[in-house]
Amino acid sequence: MSVRVRRVYDPPEPGDGVRVLVDRLWPRGLAKDRARIDEWPKAMTPSTGLRRWYHAGEGSYEEFARRYEAELAAPEAAELLERVRESAAKGPVTLLTSAKSPEQSHTAVLVRLLEADQH
Repeated sequence: MSVRVRRVYDPPEPGDGVRVLVDRLWPRGLAKDRARIDEWPKAMTPSTGLRRWYHAGEGSYEEFARRYEAELAAPEAAELLERVRESAAKGPVTLLTSAKSPEQSHTAVLVRLLEADQH
C-alpha cells in the first residue's frame, strides 16, 4: 500500500498516482486545472465544526484526532475511506492538503487509519 501526503500547492509529480484532496474547503488561490485533483471526498474530511474548534485552539491534537476518528466511523465517511484504501492497494495514492503542518492535521489521522488496516 502506498499512501503519501503532500501539500496541494506543490506541483504534481509523476509518482503521485491518484491525487485525493482531503480538505473540506478548496485551497485559496489554487486554480482547479493546476491542482490536478482526481477525487475530493468531502464527507471524509473533518466537519466544519470540528475544523473550527481545532483551529480556534480549544483542544489538543489528540482530542481532535479522537473526534475526527469518530466522524470517520459514520457510514458515508467510512465508505469513502474504504474506497481510498482500495485505491492505495492498487497503486500510489497522494493525500493533498493545504495544512502547513500535515503531521499535526487530519491527514496524519487518515494515514494512520489507512496503514493500520493493511492486511
